[in-house]
Amino acid sequence: MKELRISTDIREMDITLVHNYLSKQSYWAKGRKKEEVIISMENAICFAVFDGKRQIAFARLVTDYVVFAWLMDVFVIDEYRSKGVGSFLMDYIMNLPSIQEVNRIGLRTNDAHGFYRKYGFRKISEPETWMQKIR
Repeated sequence: MKELRISTDIREMDITLVHNYLSKQSYWAKGRKKEEVIISMENAICFAVFDGKRQIAFARLVTDYVVFAWLMDVFVIDEYRSKGVGSFLMDYIMNLPSIQEVNRIGLRTNDAHGFYRKYGFRKISEPETWMQKIR
């Protein structure tokens, strides 16, 4: 790996890579249309990890900067997994000055609970207070 860097500039991100990963490889966004990926990126803080000029990871965060933030669409491409890229990305996101005072940061995962626990995430202890509407 060359020196890794993170960008939050959507214009620099490989939207085709993000779309292909989300719509074809992820378990949470299978079939998501490219137009939907673009809209979701335009309405979030997006993070891309680059190895040189190649994008190798992505995440996005939706927040009001006070009450709530939701972390989603986090991925590292297969050949870079287990090499510290995910930790590099999460360290960056969790240390953003603009979200240090946010009351609650949420995420959903089927298989990475141990990874996110290192960043202070826990299972929701009072699920009866949370509600959702799924379309």
